[in-house]
Amino acid sequence: MEIPNGEKEMQTWQKLLVVAVFATIIVVAGTLVYFNYFATRRLIISTTTSLYDTGLLDEIEKQYEATHQVDINIISAGTGIAIEHAKNGDADVVLVHAPSQEKAFLEQGWGVNRKIMAYNFFTIVGPAEDPAQIEGKTVSEALFNIVSYGENMPDQSGQTKIWVSRGDNSGTHTKEISLWKAAGYNYTEISKEPWYASVGSGMGDTLNVANQKSAYTLSDIGTFLKFEKEGTISSVALIEEEKSLLNVYSVMAVSPETVTANQTYHESINYEDAMDFIVFLVSPETQQFIENYGKVDYGQSLFIGAVQPLEDNAPQPIVQWIQDAAFIDGSECPPQYRKGEYGLY
Repeated sequence: MEIPNGEKEMQTWQKLLVVAVFATIIVVAGTLVYFNYFATRRLIISTTTSLYDTGLLDEIEKQYEATHQVDINIISAGTGIAIEHAKNGDADVVLVHAPSQEKAFLEQGWGVNRKIMAYNFFTIVGPAEDPAQIEGKTVSEALFNIVSYGENMPDQSGQTKIWVSRGDNSGTHTKEISLWKAAGYNYTEISKEPWYASVGSGMGDTLNVANQKSAYTLSDIGTFLKFEKEGTISSVALIEEEKSLLNVYSVMAVSPETVTANQTYHESINYEDAMDFIVFLVSPETQQFIENYGKVDYGQSLFIGAVQPLEDNAPQPIVQWIQDAAFIDGSECPPQYRKGEYGLY
């Protein structure tokens, strides 16, 4: 039986429509595969200046981008500002060193999967002549000497400064406040003394101001060694590697549920790449790279990987110091702040 011409045309159009639909599905699927696996994606890391200024993150960025279709963008600021970037939805990863602020970040629902990744020590640096005689003292004794020296200076006009603070709500500034408190001083009152200066800027600027004024300051050891090696400053490290000066760095993924109205850098949280980067950061290979970084140029590591020591519970007493300083409710990341299975804990 012969099919009428009208039906033949209808069948032909139906076949073409089916082919067009399948072609569209293939194109869309192929496009999704391309963007998911081949196109370069963007990962924004909000971090503290001490990790950035030393050059460590630049090197880690190069290694990661060499094997991943990801373009890493780094925002460098004090810990307080770095965390605010994340709260605004303007970062996917937060890498900072202020456990009290990190705890609040997790508790408020902004971050997940916190992992302690490295440590070093803060140091109190100052002029080589050490007018307050703090070398060889404990931190509390040193701060007492600095206060006494400041109070007994002939010049109380405020022109002469003995202590220079970052004053920027960074991890270093947070540590400084805790040291004054542990030494028995009211930080609010101390910060108003005429001999006390607040820069309100990063570690590099603070070291430069302290150097210019022949004053003391608290610095992370990494940035200090870099500036010392470059000849930028003549200040010397006077107190090092005391328990109270331990400096612990942690990494957190920004929660994918973070939604805000003022995202500046991207439209949504890149959670999958954030977690992939965290796994890369705490891998044995990257931890070893962190351990070796700076040895050739500075004669010592600027940072020490913390992942293996925490797993081995050694060396002591360093591991206990890390736990005392940086654990939250007995854990580097309490279970309620963990999301997904990534073999981190």
